[in-house]
Amino acid sequence: MQAPRKSTNMKPLWTVVLVNALLSAVLSAPSRCGAGSYWQGQCKASVEAEKPKCAEITLSYCDDLPYTNTMYPNILGHKTREDVETSTEYLLLSVINSLLNGECTTDIRLLGCSMVAPRCEKHKILKPCRSTCETVHKVCAHAFKSIDMAWPYFLDCDRFFVSEEEGCFDPLEGLTERQEVVMDSITTEEPSTVIKFAHHSNAQMLSILQKTAAQCSHISRTYSIGQSFEKRDLLVIEFSNNPGEHELLEPEVKYIGNMHGNEAMGRELLIYLAQYLCSEYLLGNTRIQTLINTTRIHILPSMNPDGYELALSEIKSSADTDYDEDAGYIGQIGGRYNAQNIDLNRNFPDLTSIVYNRRRLKRFRNDHIPIPETYWTGKIAPETYAVMKWIRSIPFVLSANFHGGDLVVSYPYDSSKHPQGANMFSPTPDEQVFKQIARTYANAHSTMSSSDTDRCGAKFVDKEGIVNGAEWFSIAGGMADFNYLHTNCFEVTVELGCDKFPFEEDLYMGWEENKEALLSFLESVHKGIKGIVKDEEGNGIKGATVSVRGIRHDITTAENGDYWRLLTPGIHIVTASAPGYSKAMKRIQLPSHMQKAGRVDFVLKTVPFEPDVDAEIFQSLGSYDRFDPYNQQERYRMRQSGQVEEQRQEKPWWWAYFAQSGIQNPSWLLRN
Repeated sequence: MQAPRKSTNMKPLWTVVLVNALLSAVLSAPSRCGAGSYWQGQCKASVEAEKPKCAEITLSYCDDLPYTNTMYPNILGHKTREDVETSTEYLLLSVINSLLNGECTTDIRLLGCSMVAPRCEKHKILKPCRSTCETVHKVCAHAFKSIDMAWPYFLDCDRFFVSEEEGCFDPLEGLTERQEVVMDSITTEEPSTVIKFAHHSNAQMLSILQKTAAQCSHISRTYSIGQSFEKRDLLVIEFSNNPGEHELLEPEVKYIGNMHGNEAMGRELLIYLAQYLCSEYLLGNTRIQTLINTTRIHILPSMNPDGYELALSEIKSSADTDYDEDAGYIGQIGGRYNAQNIDLNRNFPDLTSIVYNRRRLKRFRNDHIPIPETYWTGKIAPETYAVMKWIRSIPFVLSANFHGGDLVVSYPYDSSKHPQGANMFSPTPDEQVFKQIARTYANAHSTMSSSDTDRCGAKFVDKEGIVNGAEWFSIAGGMADFNYLHTNCFEVTVELGCDKFPFEEDLYMGWEENKEALLSFLESVHKGIKGIVKDEEGNGIKGATVSVRGIRHDITTAENGDYWRLLTPGIHIVTASAPGYSKAMKRIQLPSHMQKAGRVDFVLKTVPFEPDVDAEIFQSLGSYDRFDPYNQQERYRMRQSGQVEEQRQEKPWWWAYFAQSGIQNPSWLLRN
């Protein structure tokens, strides 16, 4: 009876032990977190977090990448797809096509997508190639600059991209292959230059020039010579086989357009010319290659971008203009003057009056005349100031300034020698040279020199499309006279037609009428003579004077002693001289059929120094080297600083894309 009683008593004991063990096991096991409980602190996450894995790309603006899997967190630190879609970076990629007007947008978008959705292989992120980023940056950086936007921080090639040696991928690989297929499907008999014949805004013009320079970076570059009154860049595009450098004996030539903002044809022609020179050089056009390889060409399409912006806005609004099928815009179009209401072609120093007042003085020179100090006390436009500094800094030989309103090439002097300033034939000592230069353009133009009296420019038929400026109408303070009297540069004014702001459908015809003339004029810089003035040790002499008997206008040598002297065919007596050296004289003959400048060098022997009599004559005018001696322009700009600072505080037009989105505004997109 005792044994069964003992067994009955042990059963509850084992039951208690088993229950306690099970409870301990349950209580000691990690608890499962319900929805939201982790963030409320009610449970702890597992010590071993799940490792990131490759996931399919589901971003709509990145669905054409050359791969399908990505990983989060991405290179920029976005932890999920939702983080990416609400980020500023992804917003930028979604609107980039609208911002850049379609330029470079596919390249930029795919490059950006390689950051927010990087390639994933074997559960590891593979970074994009630095070389791809650098290529895109080189070609597309100008597009951001044209809309005043900084290059996006997440496309920093050194920071986020890696080299091929480190293992990378090309995010544009698929795009490149598709482009090759498209190009293979296009058949053309001959390659040709494609130009969009349309009016371009200032932003579009800057973008085209910078893009063109990037496409032909081995022969081209852009640089700014200053800013307009409203802080728009005066951008120059240069073509040379060594851009950015003056090469010994290589002549420098410049084109300037849009000096009057409402005269638009010259501006557009120079934009087209820049694209043409780049494209034709790449296509192997031997004429263009020879021109660029032997000449340094500078093109400033718009000297008055502020005035052009006003004229373009009036044309678009059509508020103050009338349309005529034959005459184009016949109403008053604003924008001729700059934003200060200054006529830029009346704003240069009036050196011609100095010549007229002193021309009877013995040994008086009418070249390299200093700027009178009284000039600096007047109102000088920043555009004028910038161009004066520009033409003083480069040894230009030849120049053309493009206008509209008639069809003719006018040449200096533009200021009349008549005592009352009435129109009167007023030739320079280089009358024959200027006629040769003017005829080069007029004769190569399709209609300018024709005998048709029923056309624009018909009043110049008897003059074969060229005219002395002062005989046509007299102006003081013109740019052409200043070039001739202050520097070595010979400049003419080209009037391109009776329509100052032609319709877009007429721009192609304008290009066809002027293309040959534009090229022939550039080539004509190689007429006359060129050479180097050296000392007995073979060193070039800077500032030596080269004179031609019978022409009372000398030119001076550049930094390394080289010079260029435009001359007509015939026999000339040429003399080289410099303070502290003896004179050297040579007799030369230039045949009429000569297609390039004749080489005429001089070696000068050292002699005791004698005071320069010519310098004494100019003492009352001030020194040639003194430019803005009292810093007048800097003081003027400082007076305007309040207005300028206020302009700088204004956000760019594209800022609204981000300000209205409710996300953090990307200050990293603002240019410094």
